Amino acid sequence: MSTTAEKIFLLRTKMLHLGIDAFIIPGSDPHMSEYTAAHWKKREFISGFTGSAGTVVVLVEEAGLWTDSRYYLQAEEELAGSGITLFKASEPDTPDYVDWIGERLNPGSKIAFEAEVFSIDAARKLSKKYKHYGITLDPNQTLLDDIWEGRPPLPENTIFVHETKYAGLSRKEKVENIRKKMRQQDASHYIITALDEIAWTLNLRGNDVPYNPVFHAYLIISLDAVYLFIDTHKISASIGKVLAEDDITVHLYTDIFKWIKDMPVESGLLFDPRTTNTKIYSLVPKEVIKIEKASIVQDLKGVKNQTEQEGFRKAMIKDGVAMVKFLHWLQNNVAKKTVTELSAAHQLKKFRAENENFVGESFGAISGFAAHGAIVHYSVSPETDATLTPDNFYLIDSGGQYHEGTTDITRTIHLGTPSAQQKSDYTMVLKGNIALDTTSFPQGTRGVHLDILARKPLWSKGLNYGHGTGHGVGCFLNVHEGPQSIRPNDNGVAFEKGMVTSNEPGLYRTGQYGIRIENLLLTIESNQSEFGEFLKFETLTLCPIDLKPIEPSLLTHEEKEWLNNYHQKVYDTLSPFLNDELKQWLQEHTKEIN
Repeated sequence: MSTTAEKIFLLRTKMLHLGIDAFIIPGSDPHMSEYTAAHWKKREFISGFTGSAGTVVVLVEEAGLWTDSRYYLQAEEELAGSGITLFKASEPDTPDYVDWIGERLNPGSKIAFEAEVFSIDAARKLSKKYKHYGITLDPNQTLLDDIWEGRPPLPENTIFVHETKYAGLSRKEKVENIRKKMRQQDASHYIITALDEIAWTLNLRGNDVPYNPVFHAYLIISLDAVYLFIDTHKISASIGKVLAEDDITVHLYTDIFKWIKDMPVESGLLFDPRTTNTKIYSLVPKEVIKIEKASIVQDLKGVKNQTEQEGFRKAMIKDGVAMVKFLHWLQNNVAKKTVTELSAAHQLKKFRAENENFVGESFGAISGFAAHGAIVHYSVSPETDATLTPDNFYLIDSGGQYHEGTTDITRTIHLGTPSAQQKSDYTMVLKGNIALDTTSFPQGTRGVHLDILARKPLWSKGLNYGHGTGHGVGCFLNVHEGPQSIRPNDNGVAFEKGMVTSNEPGLYRTGQYGIRIENLLLTIESNQSEFGEFLKFETLTLCPIDLKPIEPSLLTHEEKEWLNNYHQKVYDTLSPFLNDELKQWLQEHTKEIN
């Protein structure tokens, strides 16, 4: 296999031959997915960087990777010796890659990218920047295709039905709800490109992409027809029959481009420029009215119906049982035999797999001991696999995919005797988690308004964390979804009843340890007053929070009461599913603190 330097040399040779001065390689696929099939991992192929977020830029004499704070340490390790410079995108003095390119190119230069893996928004950003500089854009270059030997093919996995007893609504009901929204936008056609949105709309699931139960397809909904573009070998005869009965016609995956090119003129085409790729946009006839709005489906699936909410509760019981088995196993084995980050993660997956309707992990487990726990999105490998010893924190961030719902949980466990600093750090993170969990807020409140609640205890000690506090979670879908989030920057989305969101403040001391405590929260009604309707959160996650690193003197009476009540709920809900030994263990680890 060629080294990164050799691959970049081959790429530069092609760039020189075609008169290209810069080539931009995002980490996306044609659907702007967070997790991509191996077929689309072009950024990983050229750079060796495996993180889920990042962009590589190759110039004739320089190359750089831009990624966020979750991946700084990982990127430094994976880029070593590659000739690619790491740019820490979250740092205030780091130039945007668009500006960085502009500073190095002269008028008359050419920048190339692949339109199929570039969103409309991303392409417009480039165009806006360079149109006054005499720099041209070429979106039709697939340079890596020619040098990527042994490129994996597109997945050929069969899709399966997500039953209405789990989804709560039939696909016909969902399509009609979408059409109601389309009419409000004066749209005759709506193109859906995000894979989780297609899967949700059609009540279908697949396994084309790691961790997310989705499949490669495009979907177009008109006011009187539905067109599914998918490799037909993915569809069984029984599913084909069901789709036909629901008036959904099936077309080849790549036929989307011809359909768009030949679509009825004077139509009103609705699309989301954040998730629709530039190649599709370039083929839309000029006569078609283009309606650019945030995704209808993202908003609809973000609010879970009653069936989905109940499914989440069932999934949390199963996941909680697996977590109790795992934490009990961890405590009994770390001091007795060799337990590593990898073996611990494998053991947790094994416990989850014992549950009915378990389909797989919802993301690759972040299993980090000591200093590795300080790497926010640490991905353990055989080369980095550390042995757990009874003298530091162990952080495990993991989740499961069940037919009933998706889970995402982080627990940080101290395997020995915590220091005063560790107890203070841990307790501040816990206080932030409790503050967000227990808040009540008026309808219309957005994530940016809530973020401070989780950070305030840390800020009071001069501490902080560099990632968001919360993200939406899909129902047997993507573990990360919109439209809501809890973070310092505003996305303009207000919380609504039925949304499921993570609550995950943390603290990371580089080279020492990391701490994160994460539960999933369901937004529910709080109360109605003369000042309007108020909302609050219901904690869905069921798993003990480690008591050992807590410094009780730093908790208020109300915080202790919350913790005691939460642990009582955990015990009461999970204990009927445990044997006597596990019940006794759970009782000890959910005991009241004074």
